[in-house]
Amino acid sequence: MKDATYKNYLLTVLLVIYAFNFVDREALGLVLENIKVDLQLSDSELGLLSGIAFALFYSIMGIPIARWADRGNRVTIISLTAALWSVMVALCGMATSFVQLLLIRIGVGIGEAGCVPPAHSLIADYFSRAERPRASALYQQGINVGVIVAYFLAGWLNQFYGWRIMFLLAGLPGFILAVVAWLTIREPRFTKSHIAVIGDATASSLRKNPVGSPGPVDPSMKAVFLTLWTNTTFRHVLYGFSMWYFFGYGISQWQPTFFVRSFGLSTGELGTWLAVMYGVGGALGTYWGGSLATRYAPNNERLQLRAMSVINLAFNGVLWALIYVSHDYRVALALTGLGTVGGALMFGPLFATIQTLVPAHMRAMSIAIVLLCANLIGMGLGPLAVGVVSDALRPLFGQESLRYALLALCPGYLWVSWHFWHASKTVTRDIEAAQCGMLHDAPDVAERYRRPLTDSLN
Repeated sequence: MKDATYKNYLLTVLLVIYAFNFVDREALGLVLENIKVDLQLSDSELGLLSGIAFALFYSIMGIPIARWADRGNRVTIISLTAALWSVMVALCGMATSFVQLLLIRIGVGIGEAGCVPPAHSLIADYFSRAERPRASALYQQGINVGVIVAYFLAGWLNQFYGWRIMFLLAGLPGFILAVVAWLTIREPRFTKSHIAVIGDATASSLRKNPVGSPGPVDPSMKAVFLTLWTNTTFRHVLYGFSMWYFFGYGISQWQPTFFVRSFGLSTGELGTWLAVMYGVGGALGTYWGGSLATRYAPNNERLQLRAMSVINLAFNGVLWALIYVSHDYRVALALTGLGTVGGALMFGPLFATIQTLVPAHMRAMSIAIVLLCANLIGMGLGPLAVGVVSDALRPLFGQESLRYALLALCPGYLWVSWHFWHASKTVTRDIEAAQCGMLHDAPDVAERYRRPLTDSLN
C-alpha cells in the first residue's frame, strides 16, 4: 500500500473507531429521561452517571495507557481497549439499578481511555507539522460520525425497542473494529522499512532516534510532567481546554433532555434533528477549521490560537445562550446547528497545536494529560453541575429549571477564550524549544525560552 494511500486508510480506520468510541456517550444523553423514569433517578444521579462515574476512570486510566503508548505498540493498545469498551457498552442494557449502571459506566470509561492518545500519537508520526491541523481535523470527524450514529439510530432504537436493546446493539461494532485495527494498521516505530513523516525533527533529534528505533531513552513520569508544566503555552491550552469541556459537556449532555422537557419532542424525532445539527454541523465545522488552518495559517499556531479565542466567544458564549432564551424549538434547533459549526472549527487546530508543542516522545502523554484534566473537570463535573443546579432551581422554575441551569453556564466561555488568547503569546517560542529538543534534552538551554512559573497566567 502506497504511503499516501495508507495514510488515508489509517485516518479512516482511526476515525471509525473513534466514532463508535463516542457513540455511547451521546446515546446516554439522549435516553437520560427514559433511564430516569425506568430506574427512578434524580437529575443529580443522572449527572453522576453521565459525568464523573465515567470521566474519573476514563481520565485516570488514560495516563498509564498513554505512557504505554509512548513506548509500546499503539495498535495493540487501540485494539484491546476497543474490545473492552464494546463489552461494557453492551452490558449497560442489562443494568437494573443505579449502582449496577454506575459500575458498568466505570468499566466503559476504562476501556474508552485507550482510544484517543495512541491515535493522536500515530497521526503525528505519519503527518508533518503543516499537515497536522487537517489530519487532526479529519480524525476529530469521528466525533461527528459518532454523533450522527448515536442520535439517529439510538433515538429510533430507543423509541421502538427501549434503551436496553439500544445499548446492546451499540456495543457490537467495536469487536469488528478491534480486529480490523489489529490486522491492518502498522506500528511505525517497530517497522524498520517504514520511514515516518517527521516534518519538524532536527538533525540532532534524528541522530538520537534512528529510523526504526522506538525513540529516545524513556523519560521518567516526573520528567514528563515537569517538561509539560514548564511549557507556558501548554498550561494555558490545558486550562482553556478543560474549561471548554466543563461548559461544553455540561451543556451537550443535557441538551436532548432540555428539548424533551421544554418542547415535548420524542426521542426519535429529536434524535433525527440532533443527528443533523450536531453530526452534520460538527462535521462541517471540523473540516473547515482544519482546512482553513492548513491553508491560511500553516505553521502559524499563534494566529490559529487567536482565531480560536474569538470563535469560541462568539459561537459558544453568545449563540448557546440564545438557545435557552428561545421558546420556539425550531429556532433553538437552528441555533444549535449554527453554534455547533462554530465550536467545531477549533478541534483540528487545537489538537494539532498540542502535538506540535511537545517533544515527539511525549505526544501520547500530552494528550492523556489534557484529557485527564479536561474530562475530570469537564465531562466529570459539567453534567453533574447542571443536574445539581437544575434540582436546586426546580422549586422556582419547575419543569423549566433545566433551561436556566444551562443558561447559567454560557458566560463561562469567556474564561476559555482568555486562556487561548494568552497561549497565543508564547506558542511560537515554546514550539521552537520543543523542536530543538530543549525542553527535555537540554533544560539548561530551554530556560531561555521559559518564563518563571509565577508568570504562568500572565
